[in-house]
Amino acid sequence: MPDKHISAQFDTELNAVSSRLMELGGHVESQIHQAIYALSQFSVDAADQVLQIEEKVNSMEVEIDRDIASIIGRRQPTARDLRLLMAISKTTANLERAGDEASKIARMVKSIIASGAARQLPTSDLRVASDLAAGLLRKALDAFARLDTQAAVSILKEDDLIDQEFDGFVRKLITYMMEDPRTISASLDLLFVAKAIERIGDHAKNVAELIIYIVKGADVRHVKMADIESAVQ
Repeated sequence: MPDKHISAQFDTELNAVSSRLMELGGHVESQIHQAIYALSQFSVDAADQVLQIEEKVNSMEVEIDRDIASIIGRRQPTARDLRLLMAISKTTANLERAGDEASKIARMVKSIIASGAARQLPTSDLRVASDLAAGLLRKALDAFARLDTQAAVSILKEDDLIDQEFDGFVRKLITYMMEDPRTISASLDLLFVAKAIERIGDHAKNVAELIIYIVKGADVRHVKMADIESAVQ
């Protein structure tokens, strides 16, 4: 009976920290959506909201890691439970960094608006990539909640689409700057925005890899797709 009681307490603690992770993910998603809105509408107010959420995200990262350290110290978990806690910690870090990228976008939007060149730049061309990145992070969080390895594999494949969009946008932006050198400064800001969007996709990919690590115990970082698909069978 005491073992069952301890096990129930441990499960409660795992569920609590997992719930906090999902809450953190919700805040980061909000940051990303606000950043995309700020870019599409050239809204300083939306950009400021992204920066305000950043403080909450940062504090939650610290709190979740503290809780994980406490659980590991008291419970000394092994096997899958330990992998889960390690993966939650790493996922927390990836979410916080995705939030940092959203904050970078917000700051760049404010810089572009201040430059007076906002309406002259092809910001609408970033919409596909930004929507892909935001959607990929949502899928990664959903897959993490279900520990769905098949969904994780799909996310890893989809990340390539964001990379392709980024490469295409960079080529277009270089042409744009060559045609009108007056837009170089603001265009460089937009280049940093595009890179931040690509990095959000990378963080979603990292979360997907962690799902496979939890379930299968396999580290699939820097592994070919064919080998990853074999690992999840």
